[in-house]
Amino acid sequence: MPGTCVVGLQWGDEAKGKLVDILTERHEIVVRYAGGANAGHTVVSNGQTWKLSLIPSGILRDGVACVVTGGVVLDPAAVIKEIDGLESRGVTIAGKLLVSDRAHVVFPWHVAEDKLLDGSLAGGEPIGTTGRGIGPCYRDKVGRSLAIRLGDLYRPEFPAQLAHIAGLKAKLLGTEFDEAAIREEYRQYAERLRPFVCDTTAYLLDAVEAGRAVLFEGAQGALLDVDHGTYPFVTSSNSSGVGISSGSGVPGCWIERVIGVVKAYSTRVGGGPMPTEQDNATGQRIRDRGNEYGTVTRRPRRCGWFDAVAARYTARLSGVDELAVMLLDVLSGFETLEICSAYRIGGNVVTQFPSHADDVKRAEPVYETLPGWHEDLTGVRRFEDLPENARRYLARIGELLGRPVTVVSVGPDRAQTIFCDPAPKRHPWPRPQHPAPANA
Repeated sequence: MPGTCVVGLQWGDEAKGKLVDILTERHEIVVRYAGGANAGHTVVSNGQTWKLSLIPSGILRDGVACVVTGGVVLDPAAVIKEIDGLESRGVTIAGKLLVSDRAHVVFPWHVAEDKLLDGSLAGGEPIGTTGRGIGPCYRDKVGRSLAIRLGDLYRPEFPAQLAHIAGLKAKLLGTEFDEAAIREEYRQYAERLRPFVCDTTAYLLDAVEAGRAVLFEGAQGALLDVDHGTYPFVTSSNSSGVGISSGSGVPGCWIERVIGVVKAYSTRVGGGPMPTEQDNATGQRIRDRGNEYGTVTRRPRRCGWFDAVAARYTARLSGVDELAVMLLDVLSGFETLEICSAYRIGGNVVTQFPSHADDVKRAEPVYETLPGWHEDLTGVRRFEDLPENARRYLARIGELLGRPVTVVSVGPDRAQTIFCDPAPKRHPWPRPQHPAPANA
């Protein structure tokens, strides 16, 4: 059975966790392949709300293996807290969770470094980090000499490795670290996690070669990709679809279905450009109706109209086959809705997403105005029962992004999900056909 990936096409928080939870019914294995404890997924089922960070959303289903791969940076305290929280609510973890011995480990000096730098650029503008040490841990991973992987915690040379790194970090940061206390703390973490630690790369390669159904769960969003997003206002990993193989170790030939997830509007947390942001009553109305506050940080999200220029770029980047449009119910009650179909930059109208953040900052959105609807969508269960204007809105998103909308979410519960069409067969991405902006 081919692999499926769910990837966010915006700046994260697209409600991917809900879709992964639903699709888990058709898969045997769910894989988290990038990011760290800075990512948050919320799943609502039968009146219960589950907030997950490092553990894949599939953990709520029985008979499903949940894999955290080497592409993830692991905060042991955070994952243990998640395990304890799930088990206290009756969720079985034993025999279901697998954690890569290749995953790099977050240590206290990573958090200290995050706080010292404060995620700010030379001009003082914050990047928008969560302060959890994720970026510094990835930096050490690439630097190699000061990095520790989860598997290292079980090796006899770990105490000497830890002492060496702790001493160097103390000199670099001007902060003393209690190496003995950290060694004991992480020894306890290692023992607690021992039943879950394994070579997940080998496990997943065996699984796909055996024809098992694997679901890859993206973290954050493609516009935060460290190589292809709005750099430097990005995360520290490849959060777009191009990061699936590097993070999981599974070659792309095994991934035959990619679902791109978008909100029916745009949100962003922290610094960086957001052309369609509505820093006004409209943005606040969307924020309040959509409960747009971070799952992990509770920071208020910046809100605005749907940006089709950005989403088309990330859909192409991630090799998306179909679209899932989430939180459509939040837009009920607006007389009119805006969709950004182009940017005006320096007097020129463009439909390609700029590669430099400064150009994205200068971009003025060119909007198309569509009629809104007043009906409450939360009880709708069939596509044809959606208001005509809601269907038109979804159709225009599909046209602008060049892929069909096959899933629509009208509320947080599993049941509040509409499947519109069967999944399309994979085919090459068509040559860009940029529609003329209506108001250019």
